[in-house]
Amino acid sequence: MISIDEFMKVELVIAQVKEVWEHPNADRLYVMKVDTGSEERQLVAGIRLSYAPEELVGKRVVIAANLEPATIRGEESRGMVLAVSDESGISVLSPDRDVALGSRVR
Repeated sequence: MISIDEFMKVELVIAQVKEVWEHPNADRLYVMKVDTGSEERQLVAGIRLSYAPEELVGKRVVIAANLEPATIRGEESRGMVLAVSDESGISVLSPDRDVALGSRVR
């Protein structure tokens, strides 16, 4: 269990997917460029088996924005796209209307 104060440290924000390409060293990963409203950043996401790139470009998604950068199979990732999975596959989390980029998820 974590406290609400610990949970509030995670900065969940709305970003828009600008570009998507296949990770050169992993069959299940995409490398993505997203816009948070204040900057563009690169992320690596394990959603390649569930989405075609054209389904993601332009989509608004929820990202964890304040994670330490990580190198995933040679590609830098500066955040994490939030998604759920079940027996039907993976679904990225996104707002049900066009909210401003950078809006904080609370």
